[in-house]
Amino acid sequence: MRRLSGKDRQSDQLDATGPNQGRQRDRYLYERPKIRQNRRPQLPMPPFLQVNLSMAFWRSKKPESSENVDPAPSSGERSTEKSSTGLFAKMRSGLQKTRRTLNTDIRDLFKSEGRLVDDALLDDLFAKLIRTDMGTGPAETIRDDVATRLRGRVVQLEEVLETITEQTRSMLAQESTELQFADSPPTVILVVGVNGSGKTTSIGKLAYHLHNTGHKVVLGAGDTFRAAAVEQLTVWAGRIGCDIVTGNQGADPASVAYQTAQRAIETGADVVIIDTAGRLQTQTNLMQQLEKIRRVVENKVDGAPHEVLLVLDATAGQNAISQAKGFSEAAGCTGIVLAKLDGSAKGGVILPIREQFTLPVKFVGLGEKVEDIAPFDPDSFAKALFSE
Repeated sequence: MRRLSGKDRQSDQLDATGPNQGRQRDRYLYERPKIRQNRRPQLPMPPFLQVNLSMAFWRSKKPESSENVDPAPSSGERSTEKSSTGLFAKMRSGLQKTRRTLNTDIRDLFKSEGRLVDDALLDDLFAKLIRTDMGTGPAETIRDDVATRLRGRVVQLEEVLETITEQTRSMLAQESTELQFADSPPTVILVVGVNGSGKTTSIGKLAYHLHNTGHKVVLGAGDTFRAAAVEQLTVWAGRIGCDIVTGNQGADPASVAYQTAQRAIETGADVVIIDTAGRLQTQTNLMQQLEKIRRVVENKVDGAPHEVLLVLDATAGQNAISQAKGFSEAAGCTGIVLAKLDGSAKGGVILPIREQFTLPVKFVGLGEKVEDIAPFDPDSFAKALFSE
């Protein structure tokens, strides 16, 4: 701060006692920024010194004790955990309507202090389970299991849901949900189902799933009696980026199947997926048509077809079972694709399907997007069906 002259000091003294009292304080406030601006600017720290200081700081940090650090999971463990979590999330999202119906209905049976498990509660529980279209057989099995474990006790909702989930998981258990691939490609998959069940859409989703897992796929538009089915499958093939074989409307589906198998052999494809007719006048015609397709593909590929997948519409509930019986018997199905699971509050229909058809559920459709299909996992399904 600069030194004031005698004249300035005299002026300040007058200001302190005269009408301009306080001006001296304002002068100091006004002059201080000027004084700071006249100071010598600080030079930046040399880069080499910054590096040395940061290195010194890094070296001074003590490593944490290995006893307190959890070992990092391996890449295989991380991928398995991520896959499991993603599958459960998909199942949970797809079963949202069924889960909301079940949890709301069952929650209404309980009070905050719990409820005694007696005949009245068991009857009410049975009625709520029936609403998901699981049928009387599975509903009775679940009710009886709850009675065996909890009868005579005052229980909370969570304990009952845990018991139901465990029994459902046991009822859905199956040996394998994986597709059966041929020892040497191509693997031939026939897809059957009634019109409107989501058959063509499921074929597109399945092709996308296999394409994403590294398989080269060829589609065969064998439902030649429906022009819309051929067009829809052609659109799916374009989206996925896979080959497709089509025929004229009303052409022999067996000829399309033959050409599709031939194309797969010529191009070195891994998987062939062939659509089939969803409606014929009689079951006899259906059986003859499917038998002819079987013969022609077997002549081209040893052991074909390696899978015959039956597509069922989850929104149809119990009607899906009666509609599909003819196809199951005629086609010799090896697995089930449960479609439109996201659009139904009747997800419990999978229990009587497993009970009556004794066929493994291979895939479930969980949405409208091409990637909304997932391999069926009983544990994830049961948990997603009843989880809060």
